[in-house]
Amino acid sequence: MLLLVSMSNNLKRSILRMVVLFFILVILVGGFLAWAIFSPNAVKVKAQTYLYIPNGAVYGAVLDSLEEHEMLAHPQNFREISKLLDYPTHVYAGRYKVSPGMSNFDLIKLLRSGKQSPVRLVINKVRTKTDMAQLLSSYLEPDSSAFIAIFNDSLLLKKSDFNVDDAMCAIIPNTYQFFWNTDAKSTFEKLLKERNKFWTEERRAQADSLGLSPNEVYILASIVEEETNKYEEMPLIASVYLNRLNRGMKLGADPTIKFALKNFKLKRITWDELQVKSPYNTYHHKGLPPGPICTPSIKTIDAVLKAPETTYLYFTAKADFSGAHEFEKTYAEHLKNARAYHNALDKLNIK
Repeated sequence: MLLLVSMSNNLKRSILRMVVLFFILVILVGGFLAWAIFSPNAVKVKAQTYLYIPNGAVYGAVLDSLEEHEMLAHPQNFREISKLLDYPTHVYAGRYKVSPGMSNFDLIKLLRSGKQSPVRLVINKVRTKTDMAQLLSSYLEPDSSAFIAIFNDSLLLKKSDFNVDDAMCAIIPNTYQFFWNTDAKSTFEKLLKERNKFWTEERRAQADSLGLSPNEVYILASIVEEETNKYEEMPLIASVYLNRLNRGMKLGADPTIKFALKNFKLKRITWDELQVKSPYNTYHHKGLPPGPICTPSIKTIDAVLKAPETTYLYFTAKADFSGAHEFEKTYAEHLKNARAYHNALDKLNIK
């Protein structure tokens, strides 16, 4: 009888030890899981660090990117927790901000949500479609060739009353927000939508009063943009070109020669440069060039729209190199000022 009681007590103690060990194990496992899930893992991340997940990327590509950029202190923990939280089947493309000290739970929650951080796209003066394509590709996922393809897609452009020459008229320099993984076509469509908002009824009426379409105003503004950095002179320069257009004169705009030659560092336009064969040579061809020679600022576009009525037909850079211009009504006045400017260039040996 005593033996049975002793065995019973031993059994109870054994069971109790097993229960205690089990709970200790549960606590340890639970503690480890809590540590793996909620403790900081992105400890190697600095401020403003972003994880880029391309369109079509799978779970393995996300792991590769995290490891390649050494964002996580414990990559294996991330793998295990991501499986536990079913992230491998919920991978969404985009640009995600990874904050310093982020836990696996917070990071996986963010990636699973698809709530990416938008890109702040800043467009200022850009001269060519190639330059614009490179600018857009530096902000967004598509490469420059994808944007070039859009700018040269005559069928797509025709639907919005553009062509391959004036496609850049669809882009108003400004600051925009985009999702990083926006494709090239959707990017263009959003820029076009913003362009249509820009051309209000008031601006369209102003363009019509000048006898120009919005695209023609944009092209003229692109020339004015390249002529001066002095905003106060822009309306007067616009008036000169409008007067030439209205009289059937050739524009004779030096910036269009630079554009035709794709040489934007020229200080002087010589006889040889004026012979370039190009529809952008406004010394040879009447009217506006077929497309803009840069993306003019909103200020410049509005300066053209608000150009005053003048009798000026010419303008010349001042010989003091202040960047300001002399405005002339006659060719004789223009030649006099032009001679003074070129003499000043000669003295400084500027070719």
